[in-house]
Amino acid sequence: MKRSDHHPFAFAALLFGSSALAVGPWLVRLTGVGPVAAGFWRLSLALPFLFAIAKFAGQPVHWPGRALGTIIAFAAFFFAADLAAWHLGIHMTKLGNSTLFGNVASFAFAGWGLWLARSWPSKIQGASLILAALGAVLLMGSSAELSLRNVQGDMLCLAAGLLYAGYLISVERARETLAPLPLLFLSSAMGAAMLLPFSFLLGETIVPSDWTFVIILAISSQVIGQGLLVYAIGALSPLVVGLTLLTQPAISAFIGWTVYGETLSPLDWVGALAIAAALILVRLPKRDLQPAAQGAS
Repeated sequence: MKRSDHHPFAFAALLFGSSALAVGPWLVRLTGVGPVAAGFWRLSLALPFLFAIAKFAGQPVHWPGRALGTIIAFAAFFFAADLAAWHLGIHMTKLGNSTLFGNVASFAFAGWGLWLARSWPSKIQGASLILAALGAVLLMGSSAELSLRNVQGDMLCLAAGLLYAGYLISVERARETLAPLPLLFLSSAMGAAMLLPFSFLLGETIVPSDWTFVIILAISSQVIGQGLLVYAIGALSPLVVGLTLLTQPAISAFIGWTVYGETLSPLDWVGALAIAAALILVRLPKRDLQPAAQGAS
């Protein structure tokens, strides 16, 4: 029996978590602190919430041992480095570029799932990947601009996407034996410890004048967004997780439309519909990849 049979709400949790994560870049702009400092506050302020929720849910935080602790440390490093590179890159290139290069993680993690399955994608899976790629390009292509003045920011965002893929793979491995909340608490604590000294070295503004948006960022992106993502990774295949994360550009475009009055072109709408169609295809019965991890809590 597939693990998703034991987690009937996993896909809904993944969609909701991805939606919460999509609001993150907008909130980072509003925090009033440096880009790396925003990552530190996102992780550190989430810790008491994660600890309390873990205790309430019967998933007490504990040190899982050297081997699993090493995997969690890798996850923390990849995630901290992803946040630092992504937040810095956002300020050095166009928003469309940052989204385009940052979302390489979605395809890298989906490719990881196919590699684990030791098989080429089925026709349905292949069609889903093509539709998702087409949708992402249509959504982000109109605002992207390749030029020498953006190259440093582009490379940072590309590096962030690859680092985030490393984080997702590490979490997927850890979820074989560890419940989601202790895993997220430990990786967040380690990641925060890595980001704070780096923020000091960069001479950033660290303490916000208004704590509202850093707290909202921590709760929405880390507690809710990452919490639901880490839970879903233990129940769904990397292919499904990777494609679902591509909903974030569509949600970001919707935020730009509603908050900043940015115009959505017909191609933007076509791109969003293509990603939606990809998700429908990949979730057709008996077309999903078996999850690689077995026996997660």
